[in-house]
Amino acid sequence: MIITTTNNVDGAEVSEYISICFGEVIAGVNMFKDMAAGVRNIFGGRTKSYEAELMKAREEALSEMRQRAEGLNADAVIGVKMDYEVLGSDNGMLMVTCSGTAVKLK
Repeated sequence: MIITTTNNVDGAEVSEYISICFGEVIAGVNMFKDMAAGVRNIFGGRTKSYEAELMKAREEALSEMRQRAEGLNADAVIGVKMDYEVLGSDNGMLMVTCSGTAVKLK
């Protein structure tokens, strides 16, 4: 399964546009990561625990989109876009969504 941000796949021609395809993940961030991030916010530096959570959520969203595209018998998902939002009353949840067009290739 090819997933690309471009609107085409080099060396292949789109023979059919099947459907818009999505992947969504909402991940909670625990209080220990929040405390570590608070310390980093004061002193500066990268917050590796949040970065790891973001990478995991992004990979899960892409995997979900891939599975949905495979369920549609697609060969690729083109024009993929990613979006990130913070949710919850205390901003303790991260939502990662991706969308693209599931297509058949020649």
